[in-house]
Amino acid sequence: MTKQTNLEKVTKQIELACAKSNRSQAEVTLVAVTKTIEATEMMELYHLGIRHFGENRADVFLEKTAQFADKDDICWHYIGSLQTRKVKDVLPKINYLHSLDRVSLAKEIEKRATKSVKCFLQVNISGEESKHGFSTEEAFSFVQEANFQFIEIVGLMTMAPITNSEQELHHVFHELKHLQQEIHALQLKNIPCTELSMGMTQDFGVAITEGATFIRVGRALVSDENMEV
Repeated sequence: MTKQTNLEKVTKQIELACAKSNRSQAEVTLVAVTKTIEATEMMELYHLGIRHFGENRADVFLEKTAQFADKDDICWHYIGSLQTRKVKDVLPKINYLHSLDRVSLAKEIEKRATKSVKCFLQVNISGEESKHGFSTEEAFSFVQEANFQFIEIVGLMTMAPITNSEQELHHVFHELKHLQQEIHALQLKNIPCTELSMGMTQDFGVAITEGATFIRVGRALVSDENMEV
Protein backbone atom coordinates (compact mmCIF):
# COMPACT_ATOMS: atom_id res chain seq x y z
CA MET A 1 0.00 0.00 0.00
CA THR A 2 1.18 3.54 -0.68
CA LYS A 3 1.74 6.01 2.11
CA GLN A 4 -1.01 8.16 0.66
CA THR A 5 -3.46 5.25 1.00
CA ASN A 6 -2.22 4.59 4.53
CA LEU A 7 -2.68 8.24 5.49
CA GLU A 8 -6.19 8.25 4.02
CA LYS A 9 -7.10 5.20 6.12
CA VAL A 10 -5.67 6.72 9.30
CA THR A 11 -7.43 10.03 8.61
CA LYS A 12 -10.72 8.19 8.12
CA GLN A 13 -10.26 6.34 11.41
CA ILE A 14 -9.59 9.65 13.18
CA GLU A 15 -12.72 11.10 11.58
CA LEU A 16 -14.85 8.16 12.74
CA ALA A 17 -13.48 8.24 16.29
CA CYS A 18 -14.08 11.99 16.53
CA ALA A 19 -17.62 11.61 15.24
CA LYS A 20 -18.28 8.83 17.75
CA SER A 21 -17.21 11.04 20.63
CA ASN A 22 -18.67 14.31 19.29
CA ARG A 23 -15.26 15.89 18.86
CA SER A 24 -13.75 18.02 16.12
CA GLN A 25 -10.90 16.54 14.08
CA ALA A 26 -9.08 19.81 14.65
CA GLU A 27 -8.64 18.76 18.29
CA VAL A 28 -6.44 15.79 17.34
CA THR A 29 -2.84 16.15 16.18
CA LEU A 30 -1.37 13.24 14.25
CA VAL A 31 2.30 12.66 15.09
CA ALA A 32 3.99 10.43 12.51
CA VAL A 33 6.37 8.09 14.31
CA THR A 34 9.20 7.49 11.87
CA LYS A 35 11.68 5.40 13.87
CA THR A 36 11.51 2.52 11.35
CA ILE A 37 11.95 4.51 8.13
CA GLU A 38 14.62 6.49 6.36
CA ALA A 39 14.63 10.18 5.47
CA THR A 40 13.41 9.50 1.92
CA GLU A 41 10.22 7.93 3.24
CA MET A 42 9.79 10.73 5.74
CA MET A 43 9.93 13.12 2.81
CA GLU A 44 7.02 11.23 1.23
CA LEU A 45 4.98 11.86 4.37
CA TYR A 46 6.07 15.50 4.39
CA HIS A 47 4.85 15.96 0.82
CA LEU A 48 1.53 14.38 1.85
CA GLY A 49 1.10 17.23 4.32
CA ILE A 50 2.37 15.74 7.58
CA ARG A 51 4.30 18.24 9.68
CA HIS A 52 4.50 16.53 13.08
CA PHE A 53 7.22 13.88 13.33
CA GLY A 54 8.22 11.78 16.33
CA GLU A 55 11.44 9.89 17.08
CA ASN A 56 12.43 7.81 20.11
CA ARG A 57 16.24 7.56 19.91
CA ALA A 58 18.51 10.54 20.43
CA ASP A 59 21.06 9.64 17.75
CA VAL A 60 18.40 9.02 15.09
CA PHE A 61 16.50 12.12 16.16
CA LEU A 62 19.59 14.29 15.72
CA GLU A 63 20.36 12.75 12.31
CA LYS A 64 16.86 13.39 11.01
CA THR A 65 16.55 16.92 12.35
CA ALA A 66 19.82 17.66 10.55
CA GLN A 67 18.56 16.10 7.31
CA PHE A 68 15.41 18.22 7.45
CA ALA A 69 17.07 21.38 8.73
CA ASP A 70 15.75 23.37 5.77
CA LYS A 71 12.13 22.46 6.60
CA ASP A 72 11.36 25.04 9.25
CA ASP A 73 7.66 24.14 9.32
CA ILE A 74 8.29 20.70 10.86
CA CYS A 75 7.26 20.21 14.48
CA TRP A 76 9.62 17.73 16.14
CA HIS A 77 8.41 15.41 18.91
CA TYR A 78 10.79 13.37 21.03
CA ILE A 79 8.75 10.41 22.22
CA GLY A 80 11.26 7.95 23.71
CA SER A 81 12.92 7.75 27.09
CA LEU A 82 15.60 10.44 27.12
CA GLN A 83 18.91 9.87 28.88
CA THR A 84 19.99 12.83 30.97
CA ARG A 85 23.38 12.91 29.20
CA LYS A 86 21.58 13.43 25.86
CA VAL A 87 19.46 16.37 27.04
CA LYS A 88 21.97 19.04 26.02
CA ASP A 89 22.04 17.68 22.44
CA VAL A 90 18.34 17.04 21.94
CA LEU A 91 16.83 19.99 23.77
CA PRO A 92 17.57 22.69 21.16
CA LYS A 93 15.86 20.64 18.45
CA ILE A 94 12.59 19.56 20.02
CA ASN A 95 9.20 21.24 19.96
CA TYR A 96 7.61 18.71 22.31
CA LEU A 97 9.03 16.15 24.73
CA HIS A 98 6.49 13.38 25.34
CA SER A 99 8.54 11.49 27.89
CA LEU A 100 9.25 13.53 31.01
CA ASP A 101 9.31 10.38 33.11
CA ARG A 102 11.44 11.13 36.19
CA VAL A 103 12.60 13.89 38.51
CA SER A 104 16.26 13.67 37.45
CA LEU A 105 15.30 14.37 33.83
CA ALA A 106 13.28 17.42 34.85
CA LYS A 107 16.25 18.77 36.78
CA GLU A 108 18.57 18.29 33.81
CA ILE A 109 16.14 20.02 31.43
CA GLU A 110 15.85 22.98 33.80
CA LYS A 111 19.65 23.13 34.01
CA ARG A 112 20.19 23.05 30.23
CA ALA A 113 17.21 24.97 28.85
CA THR A 114 17.40 28.56 27.71
CA LYS A 115 13.77 28.84 26.61
CA SER A 116 10.43 27.23 27.39
CA VAL A 117 10.27 23.46 26.76
CA LYS A 118 6.85 21.92 26.13
CA CYS A 119 6.70 18.61 27.96
CA PHE A 120 4.23 15.83 28.53
CA LEU A 121 4.51 14.17 31.91
CA GLN A 122 4.72 10.41 31.27
CA VAL A 123 2.39 8.45 33.53
CA ASN A 124 2.43 4.67 33.85
CA ILE A 125 -1.31 4.24 34.27
CA SER A 126 -1.26 0.47 33.70
CA GLY A 127 1.45 -0.06 36.32
CA GLU A 128 3.48 -2.36 34.07
CA GLU A 129 7.08 -2.81 35.21
CA SER A 130 8.27 -2.67 31.59
CA LYS A 131 7.00 0.89 31.16
CA HIS A 132 8.61 4.15 32.25
CA GLY A 133 6.84 6.99 33.97
CA PHE A 134 5.34 8.29 37.17
CA SER A 135 2.53 6.52 38.93
CA THR A 136 -0.70 8.51 39.21
CA GLU A 137 0.12 9.44 42.80
CA GLU A 138 3.71 10.37 41.96
CA ALA A 139 2.61 12.55 39.05
CA PHE A 140 0.13 14.45 41.20
CA SER A 141 2.74 15.04 43.91
CA PHE A 142 5.37 16.02 41.35
CA VAL A 143 3.34 18.82 39.82
CA GLN A 144 2.31 20.18 43.21
CA GLU A 145 5.94 20.43 44.30
CA ALA A 146 7.28 21.67 40.95
CA ASN A 147 8.67 25.16 40.50
CA PHE A 148 9.84 25.34 36.91
CA GLN A 149 11.25 28.27 35.01
CA PHE A 150 11.65 26.57 31.62
CA ILE A 151 9.59 23.39 31.73
CA GLU A 152 5.99 23.80 30.65
CA ILE A 153 3.91 20.71 31.34
CA VAL A 154 1.39 20.97 28.54
CA GLY A 155 -0.22 17.63 29.30
CA LEU A 156 0.14 13.96 30.13
CA MET A 157 1.30 10.96 28.12
CA THR A 158 0.82 7.23 28.57
CA MET A 159 1.34 3.99 26.71
CA ALA A 160 -1.48 1.49 26.99
CA PRO A 161 -0.84 -2.23 27.45
CA ILE A 162 -0.85 -4.43 24.37
CA THR A 163 -4.25 -6.05 24.67
CA ASN A 164 -7.29 -7.05 22.65
CA SER A 165 -9.56 -5.80 25.41
CA GLU A 166 -11.14 -2.49 24.41
CA GLN A 167 -12.52 -2.24 27.94
CA GLU A 168 -9.00 -2.27 29.37
CA LEU A 169 -7.85 0.34 26.84
CA HIS A 170 -10.81 2.58 27.66
CA HIS A 171 -9.96 2.26 31.36
CA VAL A 172 -6.30 3.26 30.92
CA PHE A 173 -7.07 6.23 28.69
CA HIS A 174 -10.00 7.33 30.85
CA GLU A 175 -7.79 7.32 33.95
CA LEU A 176 -5.19 9.51 32.23
CA LYS A 177 -7.91 11.93 31.17
CA HIS A 178 -9.19 12.09 34.74
CA LEU A 179 -5.69 12.83 36.07
CA GLN A 180 -5.16 15.51 33.40
CA GLN A 181 -8.38 17.23 34.46
CA GLU A 182 -7.37 17.10 38.12
CA ILE A 183 -3.95 18.63 37.45
CA HIS A 184 -5.38 21.26 35.11
CA ALA A 185 -7.85 22.30 37.81
CA LEU A 186 -4.95 23.14 40.15
CA GLN A 187 -3.99 26.08 37.86
CA LEU A 188 -0.31 25.73 38.67
CA LYS A 189 2.44 27.93 37.25
CA ASN A 190 3.81 26.58 33.94
CA ILE A 191 1.54 23.54 34.20
CA PRO A 192 -1.51 24.18 31.99
CA CYS A 193 -1.91 20.42 31.47
CA THR A 194 -4.57 20.68 28.77
CA GLU A 195 -3.24 18.02 26.36
CA LEU A 196 -3.25 14.22 26.23
CA SER A 197 -0.66 12.25 24.26
CA MET A 198 -2.08 8.75 24.03
CA GLY A 199 -2.90 6.21 21.37
CA MET A 200 -0.74 4.44 18.81
CA THR A 201 -1.44 2.36 15.68
CA GLN A 202 -3.29 -0.39 17.51
CA ASP A 203 -5.41 1.77 19.81
CA PHE A 204 -5.57 5.40 18.67
CA GLY A 205 -9.28 5.16 17.86
CA VAL A 206 -10.09 4.27 21.46
CA ALA A 207 -7.71 6.95 22.71
CA ILE A 208 -9.49 9.62 20.69
CA THR A 209 -12.87 8.66 22.12
CA GLU A 210 -11.34 9.11 25.59
CA GLY A 211 -9.93 12.56 24.84
CA ALA A 212 -6.53 12.18 23.15
CA THR A 213 -5.27 15.41 21.58
CA PHE A 214 -2.01 13.95 20.24
CA ILE A 215 -1.80 10.44 18.78
CA ARG A 216 1.51 8.77 17.93
CA VAL A 217 1.08 6.61 14.82
CA GLY A 218 3.88 4.80 13.01
CA ARG A 219 3.16 1.38 11.55
CA ALA A 220 -0.26 2.30 10.13
CA LEU A 221 1.35 5.14 8.15
CA VAL A 222 4.54 3.54 6.90
CA SER A 223 3.83 -0.17 6.54
CA ASP A 224 3.23 -1.75 3.13
CA GLU A 225 0.94 -4.32 4.71
CA ASN A 226 -2.80 -4.18 4.18
CA MET A 227 -3.64 -3.74 7.83
CA GLU A 228 -6.64 -2.56 9.76
CA VAL A 229 -6.16 0.72 11.60
